[in-house]
Amino acid sequence: MLNQTSVTEFFLLGVTDIHELQPLLFILFLTIYICNVAGNGAILMIIISDPRLHSPMYFFLGNLSCLDICYSSVTLPKMLENLVSSHKAISFLGCISQLHFFHFLGSTEALLLGMMALDRFVAICKPLHYTVIMNHWLCIQMASIIWVIGFFHALLHSIMTSRLNFCGSNHIHHFFCDIKPLLELACGNIDLNQWLLNTVTGTIAMGPFFLTLLSYFYILIYLFYKTYSCSVLQKALSTCASHFMVVILFYAPVLFTYIRPASGSSMDQDAVIAIMYSVVTPVLNPLIYTLRNREVKQALSRVIRRKLSHE
Repeated sequence: MLNQTSVTEFFLLGVTDIHELQPLLFILFLTIYICNVAGNGAILMIIISDPRLHSPMYFFLGNLSCLDICYSSVTLPKMLENLVSSHKAISFLGCISQLHFFHFLGSTEALLLGMMALDRFVAICKPLHYTVIMNHWLCIQMASIIWVIGFFHALLHSIMTSRLNFCGSNHIHHFFCDIKPLLELACGNIDLNQWLLNTVTGTIAMGPFFLTLLSYFYILIYLFYKTYSCSVLQKALSTCASHFMVVILFYAPVLFTYIRPASGSSMDQDAVIAIMYSVVTPVLNPLIYTLRNREVKQALSRVIRRKLSHE
């Protein structure tokens, strides 16, 4: 019979156990975090303050920027603390809370990317009916629904994970509390948890992904068969390019992590991939949208000019 104990805290082993690298990683990740908050915060401020950007596309982009700030804030502050501290403990409640908010914000972002693809489909394929279909009230409803779905999806995982028995080691081979590392430490039957991870999380991740692919498939068909102007074609494809780049950056590491069977995965490899989608991708999103989006760049320049004129 296994000696089951009531775990009150876990120890996050972090990204590396090489002490010489930890100060350098602290500076690197702190810089990335500051850039993430500043970049996404700037986009959020511009969208709220500029009436010309009060459209469905930028409403969803504002939601994305808000999600990216919160998403990194779930894991990065604790990671930074552990890089400069010898005490790398996190309470059981803190661990479950981190798991909940990480999956809440992550699944909400996945659903949001699907909604953004649907918005681009309506804008390009139904341009005359766009303002009627994608009205302000519908956008608020869609955003509210995906936030609620994301919350309850994460709540399901956090409740089921908190009910597990943990025995033996309480050292998590990761820089934050995620489901797969915690399942490695659990004793007893984890089949239901694994099924929820593969089926429910897989559906929430893959559903918006296939919706995105389907939307862009119809967009491409529509553009090539209905559009005869190269300038119109180029403008339409340009508006989709930024979103599609964000989708690829978000889904590539996520799918690689959660699609693989647990028995064939390495925790070190999972940690590196998790850094990609929880740390690197959120800081790249504002760069992608500002560098490729003319309206955002124009709005940013207007804000800068107003600031300079007031000074």
